[in-house]
Amino acid sequence: MFLSDDFLEKLKSFEIPTCLRVCCGTDGSVTFLLEIMTRKTVSVITESQYTVKADKTIAALLCVEEGSEVNERVVRLSAGNTTFVHARSLSPLERMPETMKEQLMRADIPIGRILRSHNLETRRDMTELEILERQNTFDGIPVLSRSYKIVHNNHVLMWINERFPIDERWSL
Repeated sequence: MFLSDDFLEKLKSFEIPTCLRVCCGTDGSVTFLLEIMTRKTVSVITESQYTVKADKTIAALLCVEEGSEVNERVVRLSAGNTTFVHARSLSPLERMPETMKEQLMRADIPIGRILRSHNLETRRDMTELEILERQNTFDGIPVLSRSYKIVHNNHVLMWINERFPIDERWSL
């Protein structure tokens, strides 16, 4: 994982619950960590998923040509009746192995599980970390937002933004 000193120092400076700090700072599967912390199966609930043509912003983010087909997926990760993460991912379809593309399109499979099932060697390059106020994602609760790129063979395989509510649900 590429973790800049700035990202790490910023994460350490936030006054947030330790479980939230661990989930936000991991270079592995958030789903797996949530299952360990909550001792419950984590469900991936898809809010939306569709194929879009990369505009200038998405093309730059994923290092693809404008007009390339990109899978855009928005999900919630929940354990029991509690939602812990709201995530948006962008994946250039031209870089996906065919079976991985099929799994991604089936929607309710965690990305970490998809990557593991294909034995892909990847790294996560953290790009942004910030606390956002008054977001609709969790009914106005402040969220810790992180963005990162999953890189395989020096190409961006996915861009992901995860939002974690900053509240008592992390007192596990």
